[in-house]
This record gives sequence, structure tokens and C-alpha cells, in this order.
Amino acid sequence: MEKEQLERIRQLARKQKAEGLTSEEAEEQQRLHIKYLDFVRIRVKKQLEEAGHCHKQK
Repeated sequence: MEKEQLERIRQLARKQKAEGLTSEEAEEQQRLHIKYLDFVRIRVKKQLEEAGHCHKQK
């Protein structure tokens, strides 16, 4: 995940808390959130596999 995408997630979170989001911004936030969670899941799974705690799926 790129730094710009992470910063955009933070910007949208601050704006949501301060003044709310437009429907377009809310959709963007949702897409970025899903992309971020996928990124985290892949990284954690890879680390567990490398540590020998998880079997690789075929």
C-alpha cells in the first residue's frame, strides 16, 4: 500500500470526525479501507508462513 493511500485514509478519517464526508468521499474511504485490510492480511499471512506457523495454501 502506498504512502499516499495511507495519508488519504487519514485525511478522510479526520474530515469524517470533524465535519462529515460526502457520499463520494464515504465510498472512497470504504474502498481504501478494504484495500488496506487486504494488504494487512497478506502481510500477516506471509509473516506467519515464514515463521512456520501457517501452512501455505495450494
